[in-house]
Amino acid sequence: MELALADIGDRLNKGDTVALEEAYRTLGPLVISYLGRYVPQPDVEDVLQKVFYEVWRVHTRFDPSQSLRGWVLGIARKRAIDHLRKRRDVVVPLDSMREITGADGREFAERLVWADEIRGALNMLPQLQREVLELAYFDGYTQTEIAATLDIPLGTVKTRTARGLQRLAGLVENSGGRR
Repeated sequence: MELALADIGDRLNKGDTVALEEAYRTLGPLVISYLGRYVPQPDVEDVLQKVFYEVWRVHTRFDPSQSLRGWVLGIARKRAIDHLRKRRDVVVPLDSMREITGADGREFAERLVWADEIRGALNMLPQLQREVLELAYFDGYTQTEIAATLDIPLGTVKTRTARGLQRLAGLVENSGGRR
């Protein structure tokens, strides 16, 4: 499959519209799965379309010596973030609040605040460090899988993870995080 993706990526870089269709057919299910982790289900198809629109719009920026899968997933990640930033109408279903711990929900509320602090600190990290941490902690990738997805050496993944975690801890501590 990697050889087929390399061929598709090479042709896509040269402006072959058939290669775009093949990339969509080959990588579309993976992108849908990836987006489904972040984007509300009713919006996944819309974001998928934006991803492949951008793949075509910036196809000349793709470096055929790199991983097409990693490049497309990078675009998907950015479009998912854009989509989530635009959504301000998020409503929490009442049923999901039924399992609030503690007599008055303070423990649950504190966990939500903590998660928000982590998200804010994560957004302050350099993109390369943030990317490996998100793949590891939000997507459940192993370091070996991250290296393959991003097409970088395993040692680079380990270094970015360690530095990212150190920097993240410092940012949380400096922001007044209590944990």
